[in-house]
Amino acid sequence: MRSAGPGRYNRPMHFRTICILGGTGFVGRHITAQLVDAGYHVRIPSRDPFRHRDLTVLPTVEIVRADVHNPAELLREFDGVDAVINLVGILNERGHDGKGFEHIHVELTGKVLDACRRRGIKRLLHMSALGASPGAPSHYLRTKGEAEALLPMTPDGNPATTVFAPSVIFGPDDTLINRFADLLKFIPVLPLACADARLAPVFVGDVAEAFVRSLTRRDTIGRRYALYGPDVYTLKQLVQYTARLMRVRRIVIGLPDWASKLQARVLEYAPGKPFSIDNYRSFKARGVDVESGLAELGIPANSLEAEAPDYLAADNQRGRYNRYRSAAGRFKQSPPAR
Repeated sequence: MRSAGPGRYNRPMHFRTICILGGTGFVGRHITAQLVDAGYHVRIPSRDPFRHRDLTVLPTVEIVRADVHNPAELLREFDGVDAVINLVGILNERGHDGKGFEHIHVELTGKVLDACRRRGIKRLLHMSALGASPGAPSHYLRTKGEAEALLPMTPDGNPATTVFAPSVIFGPDDTLINRFADLLKFIPVLPLACADARLAPVFVGDVAEAFVRSLTRRDTIGRRYALYGPDVYTLKQLVQYTARLMRVRRIVIGLPDWASKLQARVLEYAPGKPFSIDNYRSFKARGVDVESGLAELGIPANSLEAEAPDYLAADNQRGRYNRYRSAAGRFKQSPPAR
């Protein structure tokens, strides 16, 4: 195990080993890369380590076989760990009654908190969502809010906890911009639900940096940070911008509310559940009315216009290279395009 060096971050709390739940996912890979760059040892539990062996290219990463929903295995993997980052979450469940969200968001958070206390882990960083609240209209946002309510959000919390609630996150391999890009390749006319929903997309590298910076900053303990990008778009504007980057002519038709709800109910039963009634309710509930925590953490927010061309433009070789690097777990934040 390699001890943490000075790196780029001030680390007065002297953490060395970080366990990331959800570390093999989109955001987790970027946080892992930044933690390794800062000199940390990173442990990532996974049910199938072989699928994610590319992450072991990073010199201080270990992928361990574990089911994080099993309390005994969770306790085992927290042994010798200084801090835990919980990124586990789902955007849709297999069923329709909220039990899947409850299991992944609320029950797992309770297990993580219990294991942290039993192992004496001093620091916990938790990924929530913008608009999360126990009274939210969607299962996704409600269970995210219920999970937050379990956490010890005080300056002397046990463990010392920080919560992040990002807007939609963009970057290579994201699940929003790239999904629309795939649709736009084949659909000349796109009927779009929730077209007027307002979003402030935040770059995945900025989200990762917020986690890494806050890890050892005592002034972030007990705090909840909403994370936004610098610009606000409607969903329709995001899709139209994606089409422009791809250099394709597409007609995007914003659906009225009744048609948006109907589309959600139909697609909820399509293979892969590309859009659900719960997604519809989440889009209706989200907002961008508070100040972004990126500024408070001293992180300049990268814009969609600066980053998206790198991985969406069809003739951009640098974009293709970044996708390959990301797939290998070695993506590093590039400077904004000028």
